[in-house]
Amino acid sequence: MSATAAEHTAARRPLGLPVVVLALAQLVISLDYSIVYVALPDIGAGLGFSDHDLQWVVSAYVVTTGGFLLLGGRAADLLGRRRMFVLATAIYALSSLIGGLAQSPGVLLAVRAAQGIGGSLLFPATLSLINTTYAEGPVRNRALAIWGAAGAGGLCFGSILGGVLVHGRGWPSVFLVNVPVALALAVFGRLLFAADPPRDRTRRFDAAGALAATAGLTLLVFLLVYAPAAGWTRPAALAAGAAGILCLVLFAVIEVRAHDPLMPVRLFRHRGLVAATGVAALFSATFSSLPYFLTLYFQAVRGYDAFVTGLCFLLPAVVVAVGTQAGARAVALFGMRRLLVGGLGVGAVGALALVPAVAANGSYPALLPGIVLMSVGQGAAWTALWIAAASGVAPGDQGIASGIASTFLQVGGAVGLALLVAAASCIGQESSVPALVDGIRTALLLTSGSLALGSLAALVIRRPNTS
Repeated sequence: MSATAAEHTAARRPLGLPVVVLALAQLVISLDYSIVYVALPDIGAGLGFSDHDLQWVVSAYVVTTGGFLLLGGRAADLLGRRRMFVLATAIYALSSLIGGLAQSPGVLLAVRAAQGIGGSLLFPATLSLINTTYAEGPVRNRALAIWGAAGAGGLCFGSILGGVLVHGRGWPSVFLVNVPVALALAVFGRLLFAADPPRDRTRRFDAAGALAATAGLTLLVFLLVYAPAAGWTRPAALAAGAAGILCLVLFAVIEVRAHDPLMPVRLFRHRGLVAATGVAALFSATFSSLPYFLTLYFQAVRGYDAFVTGLCFLLPAVVVAVGTQAGARAVALFGMRRLLVGGLGVGAVGALALVPAVAANGSYPALLPGIVLMSVGQGAAWTALWIAAASGVAPGDQGIASGIASTFLQVGGAVGLALLVAAASCIGQESSVPALVDGIRTALLLTSGSLALGSLAALVIRRPNTS
């Protein structure tokens, strides 16, 4: 049998239960980012959150996930992928149970921070398990497409599920639903994946670098979430910015001198990984911010309740899932670069098409062309992004490579949402419907422009190293 025929046969072979478990884990990570959107009004009323503090139900998850991802990636490489997978899902289960029983804002915010830490451990462990379980090429691309469908679609499915749960069972259900799923994932992870090999004692964990990076990233993500609403000159903002920069400078010094650095400089010789980090940041800043603004439009402008708002995200979730599945085939036909360029470009057109459709008396059908285009672009770009990040990276570095790319994903999301909310200056204040509409349109125009620039930048990406 020729090499081409053998590759074709392997590409058609069933991927088995492992990819289902890994995709479900990725779905949990994405759902926990967006499932609380439609529940925020009920959470605020039920626990007595102030309007200013309610945003931290979302932000606490983003801040801790972004801050701990590099640590999670290196832990997967050095302490074991299966071990980190089981530990992270157990953290999700316990924190979600506490969240569903929470009676005060402080407890709920602590739960969201714990879920973020779980996500920072689970994301790189899940991605590195895919990249080490399936051989590079068509087989891995198929696995990444299924995993990607769960991740990208989860941003929309979270709003659907959140709306249904809040409508039927109240806001605690958006946390309690995680408990049986996370426990099942922990059990399947333990049974399905190969035992971790003994730790290589010649490789050090770089605890100093991990602490410096985690502190620096957490402080800077906190700054980007906190300052646009509270003010950049507030003492807390200035202190967080100064301390964050100092920690990252210290991290750079430690990495230069470290025997086994947390972020090896040699990884940045992989052009695919470098490209993936930039695209990940742009992707999260634009595509991942869209559900926030659509939720605001549906609830604050159109007056939809949580259930109807959730149903409005059914179509984009389905289209995103289809787009990620088509993405694996499209990579084989057109190449990763063309898929990135096309996905970002289609997303730019979709965001632009949403601008006139967002209106005080607008209809849901008027939004559909823009929503469909955004969802197709999101699905295609997501698949190509993670194929690029994994290509040519050695198995022993898959965890940290995943951590680097996903760190840029989370930090990009924090930066992007903060900037878009600041640009749509009326959001978060008691504003009239026309002012809200103008603000959402401004955010959509900036999203479209950013995606268009990203599409042009992707033209210069060359084929990733495979050595």
